[in-house]
Amino acid sequence: MMRDLLLGLRLAVGGGRMSGSALLRLAMTAFGIALAVAVLLPAASVSHLVNARADRAAAIKQDTSPREGIAPLATYRWYPSVGADFLQLTAVAPTGSNSPVPPGLDRLPAPGEVIVSPALAEKLNSADGASIKARLPGNVVGQIAEPGVSDAADLTAYYGSTAAEIKAEGENASSVYAYGKPAEGFTLPLVMWMVIAPIAAVLLLPLLIFVTTASRMGAAQRERRLAALRLIGVDARSIKRVAAAESLVGAVIGLVAGGALFYALRPFIGDWLPFGLRVFADDFTPSWISLLVIVLLVPGLAVGSALFGLRRTIVEPLGVVRQGKPVRRRMWWRWTITGIGVVFLLGTLVVSPGSGDQGAAMALAVGSVFLLVGVAALLPWLVERIVERLQGGPPSWQLAVRRLQLDSGTASRVVSGLVVVLAGTILVQGVLTSMTNRTSRAYHTPDGVAAAPVRVDTTTAHEAEVRQRLSGVAGVTGVHSAKSVQFKSGEQHVFGTLGDCVALKTQANIGDCADGDVFYVAGSSAQPAPKGELRMTNYRKDVEVDGPKWTVPDNIRVVSSANDAKGVSGDLMITPGALGGIQAPGERLQLLVAGPGGADALIDGVATELRPLAWKAEVGRTDYLADFSGRDDRMLASFRAVLLTASLFVLAVAAMSLLMLSIEQISERRRPLAALSASGVPIGVLARGSLWQTAVPVVVGVVLAVGAGLGLTAPILRLAKMPMMVDGGVLAGLAGAAVAAVLLVTALTLPLLRQVTRLDTLRSE
Repeated sequence: MMRDLLLGLRLAVGGGRMSGSALLRLAMTAFGIALAVAVLLPAASVSHLVNARADRAAAIKQDTSPREGIAPLATYRWYPSVGADFLQLTAVAPTGSNSPVPPGLDRLPAPGEVIVSPALAEKLNSADGASIKARLPGNVVGQIAEPGVSDAADLTAYYGSTAAEIKAEGENASSVYAYGKPAEGFTLPLVMWMVIAPIAAVLLLPLLIFVTTASRMGAAQRERRLAALRLIGVDARSIKRVAAAESLVGAVIGLVAGGALFYALRPFIGDWLPFGLRVFADDFTPSWISLLVIVLLVPGLAVGSALFGLRRTIVEPLGVVRQGKPVRRRMWWRWTITGIGVVFLLGTLVVSPGSGDQGAAMALAVGSVFLLVGVAALLPWLVERIVERLQGGPPSWQLAVRRLQLDSGTASRVVSGLVVVLAGTILVQGVLTSMTNRTSRAYHTPDGVAAAPVRVDTTTAHEAEVRQRLSGVAGVTGVHSAKSVQFKSGEQHVFGTLGDCVALKTQANIGDCADGDVFYVAGSSAQPAPKGELRMTNYRKDVEVDGPKWTVPDNIRVVSSANDAKGVSGDLMITPGALGGIQAPGERLQLLVAGPGGADALIDGVATELRPLAWKAEVGRTDYLADFSGRDDRMLASFRAVLLTASLFVLAVAAMSLLMLSIEQISERRRPLAALSASGVPIGVLARGSLWQTAVPVVVGVVLAVGAGLGLTAPILRLAKMPMMVDGGVLAGLAGAAVAAVLLVTALTLPLLRQVTRLDTLRSE
């Protein structure tokens, strides 16, 4: 056995008429496997990545349980927004010499100092650095180390303050005696596993197909060498061991090269994630179980593919014999899988749209997975049935069709993985397009927002100081107060906003307004406008406290809020004059800053002026829901771009598999191709024949993927009660990319085709 394995090793490295040819085949095999391994290893690192993040998140949790002999650390946390980003700022102050220090810090910041996370430090050095710096109340003096942040993209900072200043916040402040709590295990529900596991499997299918295709590079030359070995007396069992060893060499080299490529690119993988996500390079570490599976799976696929390719091949001393025409593919199991998926999807038609039924959602998930797998299984059978009925046409077309009639399975299997991913891409694209369309309509900015585009959240205790500071900001033309109020009538609670007309117009389109007016915003699900006497209420330490009574005036005006983005349907809008001198309870209020232009012209100036007040005056946009809308749109656009990139990557993998397959077929058919050329068949006819041979399975696969993707999208959008929106540009782009891949594969095989059709090649054969 060792002798046979060593012989296979020698043939892989130096077999053939020239050692350079053998090394080229070995290099191509190793490259294909290395590429697949370099993609599989990050996927195998997900478990460690999630656990490492959970451990760091647990290590930085605050423990507020009192401990004897420990002087607590006084903390207060607030979350200012800067454009599409939210910052997490924590004011800290020791109350004694042994106060705990947060993880990632070697010391506590002194009053007026700020220590920022690595991601926030990068943001400060970016184009948006000035806006972010305006939200930081002190001077940056250092960075938080990796153990002090849960994610590499966390925009966090610690601000040094005084214990008295923090304790003045009362119950909103915290006393931290230690950091670190047990990590909470992360487990997915069974339904999620039922959805994720099959989809992950079909997404990895093209890579596994690529491994098997790469491992069979040079199969025709390998079979001729095996026939020569039979001629000198090697038995059939030894022949299989030699073939296995020859495939194993390329697999092992590719495995090592793929691992080296992964570890070389690991520092940069975290910067390529979508949605602004970032991870630390150390988190991309495959678990030992996943690593063992890959180490065993890749060589196993390579060896198994080589032996499986010999199952219908008889290697005799005088040549290689194929065992007749391939058996017709059975269709019953293919249609069974597809039929199960269709039945599950049709079962969702009995559920009303938008009902949120869990059973229907589970049926959708299971049906989608079965249909995707069924589509992949149907493709080889469908291609075989189509080419059986194709007749006539130019010589190049007849050459391609006849070749597909003899063997269409290999190319179809390569394309089947692409079909699954394209169908899934079309599905997600349809959902995202519909979500984007609905989101863009849902968020509506009231007409009055432009009059006061900047919001300052503060308290009545600091209102005077904030107003004094705002008076010195260039461009400020007015400051308008708004306060949230709550009323109770029996068991019913009514919410509202107290403010002048400009402030109220930033919440709803109330129309004409004067001091003393009261408005009720009626939506589709709102109750009738309240009447009679209401009692103001407030909360202190989560306990409801009754306040003064107020009578709703008879001249209350009802305004419509058909497109309610801010959730004010059912709310009262009250001007100060309508209260008749009654003081509304509560300390929190908003100061809405007016000025010409949009928020961009004012917000940085306001934030810079209020910077010394830290959390006592938080600056943001009045139309913050529009910020959420823009953030959602950017996330959806990022997801769409990542999904399209992943689809194009899978298409590239499939194209490389087709390229290897075309090279293999041309090498295997070098004698008949040379004979055709010697008989007068132009090289252009042979090239077009190769083009059609590759194009037919791809075109059938793309059409099948489009149909399956649209068929999956319709029931999902129906249940979600969203309109059917199809991104024609994406469909055209994917179809165009498939056509370009076929043309590129054909162009890359032309040099080999010219070489095998030379007359001296035929004479040498």
